[in-house]
Amino acid sequence: MNSFLSKLAGKRRGVDDLIFDTLNVIFMIFLCIVMLYPMVNTLAVSFNEATDTVRGGIYLFPREFTFYNYQHVFGESQLLHAGMISVLRTVIGTAVSVFCTAMVAYTISRKDFVLKKFVTIAFVLTMYLNGGLIPTYLLMRELSLIGTFWIYIIPGLIGVFNLIVVRSFIEGLPETIFESARIDGAGEFTQFFKIALPLCLPVIATVSLFVAVGQWNQWFDVFLYNSSRPELSTLQYELMKILQNSNAAVSGGSAASALAASQSGAIETVTPQAVRAAMTIIVSVPIICVYPFLQKYFVKGLTLGGVKG
Repeated sequence: MNSFLSKLAGKRRGVDDLIFDTLNVIFMIFLCIVMLYPMVNTLAVSFNEATDTVRGGIYLFPREFTFYNYQHVFGESQLLHAGMISVLRTVIGTAVSVFCTAMVAYTISRKDFVLKKFVTIAFVLTMYLNGGLIPTYLLMRELSLIGTFWIYIIPGLIGVFNLIVVRSFIEGLPETIFESARIDGAGEFTQFFKIALPLCLPVIATVSLFVAVGQWNQWFDVFLYNSSRPELSTLQYELMKILQNSNAAVSGGSAASALAASQSGAIETVTPQAVRAAMTIIVSVPIICVYPFLQKYFVKGLTLGGVKG
């Protein structure tokens, strides 16, 4: 009797597991479709003929394939130089910001640092209190940062959220490692460079991704501080201007004549929707290429760094 009941219970568990696995697979497939469809649709629109896109009905594949949307965007003479500035600010800004954030996080994670609580509160308050746009602009002017490349680097040197994540990660490391290093005569710099940094690689990779995406996508600081310096313009700012010009052309009434000329086969034209789709793909590709190399550190670093508050 007992063996019969155990077999029945085992069969029941097998059916429950099968139902759960089936529902789980269906849900995950649905979730993947929901997440991937906007990107695939944007890719299809970017490769579809612009005036044909206005008709609608573009889903997963372009109806009238063309490269003209990308030719129009890349046809701007300033775009290549602006792309180089974006790469420079992303690489330099990420490296400097992550290094400074890690140093401050290590400092406020030490139990024997007497100003630990005060410094932490001072940084956290900046997440809730802001001087505003005009005082910030006046401060940047007083620091002589306006019209320079360093306006992209120095104001965002330390991100408070990233600081808290790295500090929490370091606090989760075994204290005995640092105590052993101190017994062997290691100073704070030695402990930071030879112990903390190597052990913090997962959270460093996570924070680097956050900072790099923020630097790569930033354009508003260019508009505020360097709009009069074309040589310091970034890729995102130039793409924004292209989109504005496209919108202005449509609102100015030139879209109707462009559409008629395109339908007659005289010329190819673009629309704001097509330009926006091409721009989205252009700015997304570098991050998509970098993310797979950091993915194995990303979840681990964010999870372990968020264990403590």
